[in-house]
Amino acid sequence: MRKRVGKLLGVVIILLLIVVIVKMRPREERYSVSYTDVFDTVTQFSGYAKSQKDFQEEVEVLHQELLRYHQLFDIYHNYLGINNIKTINDEAGKKPVKVDKALFELLKLSKEMYTLTDGKTNIAMGGVLALWHDSRERGMAGIGRASLPNREELEENAKHMDIQNLVLNEEKQTAYIRDKQMRLDVGSIGKGYAVELLGKHAKKRGMKSLLISVGGNVLTIGEKPKGEKWRLGIQDPKDEKAYLCYVETANHCVVTSGDYQRFYVVGDVHYCHIIDPEKLMPPTRFHSVSIVAKKSGMADALSTALFCMSYKKGRALVENLKDVEAMWVQKDGKIRYTDGFKKQMREGRSNER
Repeated sequence: MRKRVGKLLGVVIILLLIVVIVKMRPREERYSVSYTDVFDTVTQFSGYAKSQKDFQEEVEVLHQELLRYHQLFDIYHNYLGINNIKTINDEAGKKPVKVDKALFELLKLSKEMYTLTDGKTNIAMGGVLALWHDSRERGMAGIGRASLPNREELEENAKHMDIQNLVLNEEKQTAYIRDKQMRLDVGSIGKGYAVELLGKHAKKRGMKSLLISVGGNVLTIGEKPKGEKWRLGIQDPKDEKAYLCYVETANHCVVTSGDYQRFYVVGDVHYCHIIDPEKLMPPTRFHSVSIVAKKSGMADALSTALFCMSYKKGRALVENLKDVEAMWVQKDGKIRYTDGFKKQMREGRSNER
């Protein structure tokens, strides 16, 4: 009898010690770290750790990885020891370029998304986008009178945006542009794919509760420590300090393409940075299109494509895809969304972004 009482007492003492040890452990608090040196936008990491120092150290590893993707997908600059999009463009019509696996996979995905969206997402229209970029930069800088790109130049560059001229060699992991006048621009998908890769990297490092936001591309990893989902705000295009709604999600991404941040004014007309590959002009149907999906690269490409499509065609496309939902904010203020999006949607301001 005494032995049984002794054993029971020992078990109780051990349990009490476990409780004390657990209570003595540092409580995980929420921390955020921001950067402004990647993809020409604000990058924010939010998550839980025992201290700001621990979180900062873990996030800095992710930041360095994101910086690598930024360099690989860059169309403007060269980097020592790196073959990037600019390298491929510079070698157009000359020779194939050996590229990093991340860049090769991005190019493969881009060709797949071109087919899926019937050409509405086309990374081969770099020549057209360059003309719009230059006109927008001059207009925003106040250099002379703001003007649209020359239509004849747009149409001439549009002759060199056949994505079939981008040849990918899986075995050699090379990319080659057959048309010496064609230029790649992965702005419609690169940022989203970088976030997708970063999410995989974070999971490999054992990060189980994290929010990554790179411009309009937001990815959640896991849930919050108490099992709560993340709340991701969908910005009101007419009020940068307000949200139309928010979605509750875990292990998903939310990507928005809109006309309310990157634009310039010619006369009294606003021209945004998204260009319809068919009309060679910014679309005018929507203020924004938001996508909820599991894969950020696909979501980024889809948000651009749907922005260039009619609501009817865009909705038909989304409803044929698995784990993809969408919301459209029309120019007349009307908001439309798929049934799956509505189920995740909540009214009011988000407390996450």
